[in-house]
Amino acid sequence: MQQQRQRTIHSFFRKSSPENGKNSGVSASNSENALKGRDLARFAVKQECVDAEEARVPLTEDRPPEDVFGTDTPPEKLPRKVLPAKSLESGADGQSSLFSSIMHKFCKNEKPAESDERSQCRSSGHSSSKRHEEDRVAKDRLALCEIGAIQGLPDQQNLSRHFRKADVAEVSNYVDKVSSQLETCDGSFGPETPAMQPLGSRLKRIRDDDSINGNETASNVMNSSKRMKLLQELDFKNGKDMDVSEKVSSKFDWLNPSSIRDKNGNRPGEVLYDNRTLYIPPGVLGKMSASQKQYWSVKCQYMDVLLFFKVGKFYELYELDAEIAHKELDWKMTFSGVGKCRQVGISESGIDDAVQKLISRGYKVGRIEQLETSDQAKIRGGASVIQRKLVQVITPSTVTEGSIGPEAINLLSIKERSGSENGMTVYGFAFVDSASLKFWVGSISDDASGASLGALLMQVSPKEVIYEGRGLSKEAQKALKKYSSGTNSLQLTPAITDFMDASEVRNLIQAKGYFTGSFGSLGWDSALDGDIHQDLAVCALGGLVSHLSRLMLDDVLRNGDISSYHIYSGSLRIDGQSLANLEIFCNNADGGRKGTMYKYLDSCITSSGKRLLRSWICHPLKDVGEINRRLNAVEEFISHPEVILLVAEYLRKLPDMERLLGRVRAAVGSSTSLLVPLIGEKMLKQRIKCFCSLVKGLRVGVDLLSILHEKEHELSSLSKVLDVPTLNGSDGLDGLLLQCEAAADSEFSNVQGQAISGSDAETLSALTELFIENSTKWYQVIHALSCIDVLRSFAVAVNSSCGSMCRPVFLHASSGTGGPFLKIKGLWHPYASLGANVGTIVPNDIHLGGDSKECSPRTLLLTGPNMGGKSTLLRATCLAVILAQLGCYAPCEMCMLTPVDIIFTRLGATDRIMTGESTFFIECTETASVLQNATCDSLVILDELGRGTSTFDGYAIAYAVFRHLVENVKCRLLFATHYHSLTKEFASHPNVISQHMACALRPNDGSSSIDDKELIFLYRLSPGACPESYGLQVALMAGISKNVVEVAAKASQWLKGSIGKNFRSSEQRSEFSTLHEEWVKSLLCVARDSGRSFDEDACDTLLCLYHELKNFYQIGN
Repeated sequence: MQQQRQRTIHSFFRKSSPENGKNSGVSASNSENALKGRDLARFAVKQECVDAEEARVPLTEDRPPEDVFGTDTPPEKLPRKVLPAKSLESGADGQSSLFSSIMHKFCKNEKPAESDERSQCRSSGHSSSKRHEEDRVAKDRLALCEIGAIQGLPDQQNLSRHFRKADVAEVSNYVDKVSSQLETCDGSFGPETPAMQPLGSRLKRIRDDDSINGNETASNVMNSSKRMKLLQELDFKNGKDMDVSEKVSSKFDWLNPSSIRDKNGNRPGEVLYDNRTLYIPPGVLGKMSASQKQYWSVKCQYMDVLLFFKVGKFYELYELDAEIAHKELDWKMTFSGVGKCRQVGISESGIDDAVQKLISRGYKVGRIEQLETSDQAKIRGGASVIQRKLVQVITPSTVTEGSIGPEAINLLSIKERSGSENGMTVYGFAFVDSASLKFWVGSISDDASGASLGALLMQVSPKEVIYEGRGLSKEAQKALKKYSSGTNSLQLTPAITDFMDASEVRNLIQAKGYFTGSFGSLGWDSALDGDIHQDLAVCALGGLVSHLSRLMLDDVLRNGDISSYHIYSGSLRIDGQSLANLEIFCNNADGGRKGTMYKYLDSCITSSGKRLLRSWICHPLKDVGEINRRLNAVEEFISHPEVILLVAEYLRKLPDMERLLGRVRAAVGSSTSLLVPLIGEKMLKQRIKCFCSLVKGLRVGVDLLSILHEKEHELSSLSKVLDVPTLNGSDGLDGLLLQCEAAADSEFSNVQGQAISGSDAETLSALTELFIENSTKWYQVIHALSCIDVLRSFAVAVNSSCGSMCRPVFLHASSGTGGPFLKIKGLWHPYASLGANVGTIVPNDIHLGGDSKECSPRTLLLTGPNMGGKSTLLRATCLAVILAQLGCYAPCEMCMLTPVDIIFTRLGATDRIMTGESTFFIECTETASVLQNATCDSLVILDELGRGTSTFDGYAIAYAVFRHLVENVKCRLLFATHYHSLTKEFASHPNVISQHMACALRPNDGSSSIDDKELIFLYRLSPGACPESYGLQVALMAGISKNVVEVAAKASQWLKGSIGKNFRSSEQRSEFSTLHEEWVKSLLCVARDSGRSFDEDACDTLLCLYHELKNFYQIGN
C-alpha cells in the first residue's frame, strides 16, 4: 500500500518526455557538457547536487521514511510537493527524470554521498596532517570562489597565488567568519514564528550532519542562489561576526538611526520631533512594489505603532517593528516579506496571543488587513494588488478584550492654564474607559502643592496621559511623576499640536455624530452644566477625541456615554498627598496592594464591584442620611450570614457585564470590520458570544434581585440603597430578557461549531438594537448588583476582622454638640495588624472636641519615642474616619463623630532630588495647603513638622503653625512632635491636650549604663508629655556602636544644659498659656480706649485674667 502511494506521488512529478527516457549516466554527461561554459564554482555546486541524487538509496518497507523539510512557499499558492529524501531515486527502470537536477529543493539530504576523491583518500589510509591541511585549503578555495564576486577576489586562474602557506590560517578564519554569517539565517524565507521555528538553522543542521559523517565538502545550502543574494546584502568589510537580527542595518537609508526623520524633517532629540511620523524621500514610494507602497504609506503615519501586515495566512512585521518583536517575543528574524527586508511573522492562529503579549509590555499594535482575497483581486485585473487597510489600533490604555483584569483602564487628557486668579492653576480634563464605553469631563483648580491634580491622578489611575504639544508646567510634571499609582508605568503622550478651541471641538463632535446617546435631547454638553471652566474641559475632550480618532476608535466615540466628574463635590475630600500617606491604594514599600485600605476592604467577587469599591473609597460620603443607609444595609448583611452566602453564590456566576454591555453597544452601527474577509466571520462569532454571555449574566442578576426583593422584610434597608428599575410587569425588564434569551437559544445555540451566514449578522443586529433601547435600565441593574457586592464585602471585612469593629454613630455639628468632635474608644490600625494575634493589638482612645457643657480640646499634642507608634496612631485615626464615612464599620469599640469635610496629612520625610525640592521644602508646601484650605470641620494630621531645617527655625515654624490651627482654624488636630518645649508652651492651653506613647526602660543585670538599658515600646496612649524621645536607645537598636552612643550621651547632657537656657522662659510660662497673652492684649486695648464702654466679652476677659493672675501669684508664694 505504501509503495503504491509513493508511485502515485512519483507519477505526479515525472511526466517525462521522450527525450528524458535515457539512463542517468547520459543525463549526467549531458549536464556536464551543458555547464562547461559556466563558472567553476557554480558547476561544482550543480554537479554535487546531481551526484547526491544518484547516490541515494531507494526507500523500502523495512525502513520508515525520514523527516522532510521543504522550502517556504508564497501565500495563497498551491503548496509545493515535498518528498522524502530517499524516495527520489530513479524509477524501477533506473532512469532519471526531468526533475533530477532540482529534486534537492524538495527534500533534505540526510546523508550526502561522498565524492570519489574523498573515498579514494580514505581507502588509501593517508590521513597525515599535511594532506588534511591541503583538503582544508581546497575547501576554502571553493567557498571563496562563491563569494569572489562580492568581495572582488581574484578569478579562478589567479587564485592559487593567494593561497600561500603563510595565508592558510588567515583564509580559514575568513571562511569561518563568512560561515558564521550564514548560520544566523535560516533556509526558510517565510514568516518565522515560535511554532514554526526549527531547533537550529538549516546550515547548522547540515554542517553538524557532515561532521558526524566525516564529509568535509562544502554544503549545497551554502552555495545556493538565495545564500548568494543574502551575502550580497551583508557587509563583510569589518570581518567581524554579526548577528543578522541585531547588527545588520536596514536596507533603507532613510530608516537608519543616523538618517531617520519625522515628516517635517526633524531629527530625534529635537524639540519639534514627532515620533509618530516618518520622512520618506520623494520618489521612493514610486519605485516600490504595490505591497511596499501599501505598507509604508501607512507606516509613515504610525511610527509609534507596531503594524502587523496581512500576507495570505500570515501577519508580518518589518524593519524596526521586526526588531522589537525579535527582542520581546524571541521571534527569529529573516530577510523576506515586503521588499526582502528584515521581517518576522506569525500565523493567523497565533496573532491574538501575540498582540496581547505586546500590549501587556506597553506597545501599541495595529493590524493592516486584507479587504479581499487573491481571487477577488484577480477578478479586478491580472495586475491588481490585494487591497489592504488599517482597521484596528490597540494600545495599553484602550484595550477592551483579553486578560485585562478587573481594574478600569483609563486614558486621560489634560489641558492646563496657568496664571489664573489667586495664583491658582486650572486644569481641564477628560478621560475614557474604552472597555465600558464611558467618558468623563471636568475641571479642577490647584495650588503649588499639586494636591488636587494628585487626587485626580490617584482616583483615575490612568494608563496614559495626553497633553498639549507645548508641554506641561514643572508643577504638573512633578505631580505626574509623584502620583503615578502603584507599580503601573504611566505613559505620557504629547499631542502633535495644541488642542483645538472649544468651539472647534463642539463643531467636530456634532459633525461626526459623537456621543449621540448622552443626555438624550439635551446633548452631550449638558454634562458640563455648572462647571465654571467649561471651555477648558471641552478643549481637553477635544484632545481625547483626536487621539481616539487616530486609533480608529470611532465606534467608541459614537456610542459612548459622557458624564461630569468631580473629584471632591459632595464627598469627604482626600487629596493626592493624603491618599499616598495613608496607603489607600498602594503601599509605600513597593507600590503594591498589600497593606492598603483597598486590599483590606476588597472581598468583592465581580469585576464591576471592585471598580465601584475604588470609586467609593475615592469619594467617602458627607451626608449623614446616606451614610446611615449604607450602615443599615451592612448591619443587615452581618445579621444574616446565610444571605451573604446566597449572594456570593449568585455573584460568582456573573461575567463582567459592564464591559460586555460596552462591547455590545460599541458594535451598534459598526459593520465595516465584518466586511473584512477571513476575520469578519471571527468577529461576528465574538459579538454573538459576547451578546449571549451578557444575556445569561443579566438573567442571573435579575434572579438575584428578585430573591432579595422577596426577602425585603429581612433586608428592608438594602432596597433604600439600591436604585433598581422595574423588573416585572408589562414594562418590566424580565419580559424583554426572556425574549432575548429565547432568540439567542434558537438562533445561536451552536454558533462556535457551525458556519456563520449573513442572516446571523442581521439577527444579531436586530436583537442588539432592541436590547440597547433599554441600556440605561441595564446599567442600573448592573450598578445595583455592584452595590450589593460592595456592601457584602464590607460585611465580610467586619466578620473576618482580628479586632473589635463597631458601627459608627454620626451626629450633626449643629445639634447641640458644641461643634465638631471625634470620640473613639479602643482604636486600632485595621491593616497594620494583619497577621497579628488579637492579644498583641493595643487599642487606644481618642477624644477631640465635646459637647457644649464642658470645654474639651480639639487638639492632641502627641509626643513619644521614635518607633513608639505615633505615626500608626495618626494613620489609624484617619482610616477610622474614612471607613465610617464610607458606610463601613470602624476598627474600634465605640466611635462617635460629626462628619469630616477634609482630611489633611503631613507625614514622613521625603525629598525630590530630581526636581530640586528638599525635604523641608516639601514639608512647607504641604503645610501651606493645610493652612489655606482647612476648616473647623477638617481633620488635620501633622507629624514632626519642622524637622527638615535647623532646630530653632524648625521649632519656630512648628510653633506658629500649631498656634494658628489651634486658635484660628479650630479644627480637629493631631500634632506629633519631638519639640518638648512646645509641649511646655501649650501645657495650660484650654484647647490643647498633651499625651504621649508610653514606653519603659528595662535595665539589664542591674546596670545603669545607657547601653545596658533596653527600651520597651508599650504602644499605649498615656496622658501628659513624654520626658524625652529616647533617640540614643533607638540608635543602639539600629546598630550604632556603643562607643558612638556613649559620646552622643555626653554631648546630649551638655546640650541640654546650655541650649536649654534659651527655652527656660517658655518653661516658666507653662502655667501662663498663649491664650492668656490674648487676654492681656485685650486688656491693653481696653486701657487705650478709655472712652469705650465695656461690653460683655471684655468684662469676661478681665474677670478671667483676674482669676488667672490671682492663682498664679498664690502658687508662686
